[in-house]
Amino acid sequence: MLISFLGKYALYLALLQAWVATLGSLYYSEIQKLEPCVLCWWQRIFMYPIIIILAVGMLRKDKNVVFYVLPMAIIGAAIAFYQYLLQFTPLAEVNPIVCTTVSCEEIQVAYFGFITIPFLSFLGFVAITALMLIKLRTK
Repeated sequence: MLISFLGKYALYLALLQAWVATLGSLYYSEIQKLEPCVLCWWQRIFMYPIIIILAVGMLRKDKNVVFYVLPMAIIGAAIAFYQYLLQFTPLAEVNPIVCTTVSCEEIQVAYFGFITIPFLSFLGFVAITALMLIKLRTK
């Protein structure tokens, strides 16, 4: 029952999730004035286009839109997970990423001590990935 509901509305829910993630990132950078680090920019590069891809795919009723979104969501999730590891593990000591103005390991926001911006980004990408996989399964 739940899977069929999610499958039916997967594209709409993924579009909503991408909008929430995009508006959230813009809120933190433009209103809260938190400067994004290099890895944050890469996560944005993979999240922002998902809105356009999903919207155009839905308007054109493109049955393959899932295959356009999935790689972006999976790569974005990997980047977000890597940054989250940098923030909370000794991996930061061997970080090969050169961060310019803002360190990728810096925790700018932490809700409940562990919910950081990369964690929220990771959850967003995973939600979109899960919705795309459900959509594939329920075709």
